[in-house]
Amino acid sequence: MLGKRIIPCLDVKLGRVVKGINFEGLRDVGDPVEIAKFYDREGADEITFLDITATNDGRKTLLDVVERTAREIFVPLTVGGGIRHEDEIRDILLAGADKVSINSAAVTVPGLVGRAAERYGSQCIVVAIDSMRVDGEFHVMINAGTKDTGIDAVKWAQEMERQGAGEILLTSKDADGTKAGYDIEITRLIAESVGIPVIASGGCGKIEDFSEVFLKTGADAALAASVLHFRELTISEIKEHLAENNVPVRLGGKREW
Repeated sequence: MLGKRIIPCLDVKLGRVVKGINFEGLRDVGDPVEIAKFYDREGADEITFLDITATNDGRKTLLDVVERTAREIFVPLTVGGGIRHEDEIRDILLAGADKVSINSAAVTVPGLVGRAAERYGSQCIVVAIDSMRVDGEFHVMINAGTKDTGIDAVKWAQEMERQGAGEILLTSKDADGTKAGYDIEITRLIAESVGIPVIASGGCGKIEDFSEVFLKTGADAALAASVLHFRELTISEIKEHLAENNVPVRLGGKREW
């Protein structure tokens, strides 16, 4: 069985790592390159870099930050934010990213995911889905969680798999930054509905949240931000806890420089 992945998430705004609650009230955390280097040394399985205001600002992802980050780490790097065209995906991959995350444009640019998967390979294409409960249903939110598309999140995940996405990055806007735990219901629903890996994101606040999401859903990875950024937990502590609870993980990997 493949090990479950622990992935620190760096939400970046104007070149700085930030963190908020329900996508709002952003606090400055630090320099993305230095933070990525730290997590790489600590044994992260991957690192995700999301330029969270690029779409709303109408600009491209900050490629210089991607390049500097990619040069300093040795684990896979996923980058997203402001992507609207296949050529922008090429630019991000050439800057050193291993995978590219597409969120709003998967909805607003019909066929983008399919064209990108065909051109670069499904293994490079992650579709990010920001989900929120609306009248008892799970809707897809875009534009940094500010716009409700009315699209059913589970059906959207299935459609993105059909178009060629290699992975789903699922963030619960309801749970984001609350530290109340991952949204088990929507994570389970989507993981059961697709045959590609699903990354759970949004809401982890204590170490038990990690074992819960893996034991109660089919998630392949868990994204974390606040609990790592503010040193409430370490990656090694999380992985040791998971191993103790019979969740397969890659232990070790910490590098001393």
